[in-house]
Amino acid sequence: MTQEKPTTISLWLQRSGLNRLEARLLLQHILSLSHADIIAHGQRQLTIQQQNLLDQLAARRLAGEPMAYLLGWREFYGRRFNVSEAVLIPRPETEHLVEAALTRLPPQGRIWDLGTGSGAIAITLACERPDAEVWAADISAAALTVARENAIALQAKVIFGQGSWYQAQPQPLAHSVDIIVSNPPYIAADDTHLMQGDLRFEPKHALTDHDNGLSALTSLITGASTFLRHQGWIMLEHGYDQGQAVRHTLAQNGFVQIQTQPDLAGLDRVTLGQWVATA
Repeated sequence: MTQEKPTTISLWLQRSGLNRLEARLLLQHILSLSHADIIAHGQRQLTIQQQNLLDQLAARRLAGEPMAYLLGWREFYGRRFNVSEAVLIPRPETEHLVEAALTRLPPQGRIWDLGTGSGAIAITLACERPDAEVWAADISAAALTVARENAIALQAKVIFGQGSWYQAQPQPLAHSVDIIVSNPPYIAADDTHLMQGDLRFEPKHALTDHDNGLSALTSLITGASTFLRHQGWIMLEHGYDQGQAVRHTLAQNGFVQIQTQPDLAGLDRVTLGQWVATA
């Protein structure tokens, strides 16, 4: 068999089948070059090994696999977070949840991120508010491995626990948490979006509750009062059409100051409520 001849950076960019941005990102990833280097050294020859790796990644991308998984990272709140197929890819919409938490987190406050995945929410909060005590939990050991690696890389102090929602261990003491935050699985099991785009490749247990999309949100709301301080907050990311249902569940469980905040597209995205303890 005749071995394929090496090609140049410029020629690979032209024949990759990808848009130029994605092709350039793959080149930077494999060659460890900057954007400027890619432009300046377009006639540099690729080795056969580099060419094969690039072709494999391009084929995976053309099949729909998310760029974040191919590159192994995604930016969130101005920081680079490692990701793998074990975790959801951090999305800009979730930055609204971080902003809501930062606005209401008191000095030296305690915050608990449930279903932390890559750790993007918890680690961002720890970096932005080093005075705070940040806890994070996930049921997936593989996800927690990614989150712990990100915390080390970003020098963030986070206390991690493993388990399902409020059963995670270790966990904060009862009535000691100022804010509970979560971006839980909220896509209904029969939602056709699960078979489209990036969602086809992301962990299903982190996307859907295998029910109507509201069961995880409801569990988080009903269990929150055990851990929240008086006047503490719960803040939940949810689907664009779930704001009313989440507000209703919060009200049914005694929360006040309930409000839903939209994302940049104007869609319901984050709903929060305050817990006022009764005597």
